[in-house]
Amino acid sequence: MITKSMKCRGALAPVMLSLLMAGCVDKANPDNVDTRAAERWSYLAAHQADKAYDYLSPGFRTTQSRETYAASMNSRPVQWKGGKFKSKECDAERCKVEIDVTYGIAIPGVGGKPVESTSTQTETWLLVDGQWFFLPK
Repeated sequence: MITKSMKCRGALAPVMLSLLMAGCVDKANPDNVDTRAAERWSYLAAHQADKAYDYLSPGFRTTQSRETYAASMNSRPVQWKGGKFKSKECDAERCKVEIDVTYGIAIPGVGGKPVESTSTQTETWLLVDGQWFFLPK
């Protein structure tokens, strides 16, 4: 015979399981560092370095204004096409992220058309106040 308290426990099981699973999220290897790294490269590829600035570590941002950073990044001779997340190795407060960056660069003698290539960039991301930020070298 199924009692009323047994029905309640059965109904609470999925709720309890989801709460337990939420507590088991690997905070040292979060999913959003992947997303944030790719988003930053999307902004750089779109010549929106002023938006990519928000992904820089708070400490780095104290050394350079948004305007200075944006002007420097947007005026580079390389034309970034985008970045695709490749891999990550994380601990509690730091991730080493590998991004495949596609770019074009004009090479003299090739008719002015940029030559495209892809290279893997290794980036350091830091966890600051619950959010991941890129730490430039």
